[in-house]
Amino acid sequence: MSLRIEQAGNDVLLWIKAVPGSSRDQIAGVLGDRLKIKVAAAAEAGKANDAICRALARALNVKASQVTIEFGHTNPEKIMRIIETNADAVRAALP
Repeated sequence: MSLRIEQAGNDVLLWIKAVPGSSRDQIAGVLGDRLKIKVAAAAEAGKANDAICRALARALNVKASQVTIEFGHTNPEKIMRIIETNADAVRAALP
């Protein structure tokens, strides 16, 4: 199955599976149709969500402020919004 990425106007929506409490921050590949992102931060007080946004921004070479959580703030399955980019650029930047 391929990674789920959708163009939404000038933004891109990306479906991810978050794994907080890992040994380090990393893009861990594809799980079904979601990008698996592991972060060291714990899933408390938004720490893991912030770390996920930063890790994804680094992987895509965009500013951290361009990556937000569209859906799933309290769920490991999330939909991320990458502002002012296109789906082809996101696909090309990911493993």
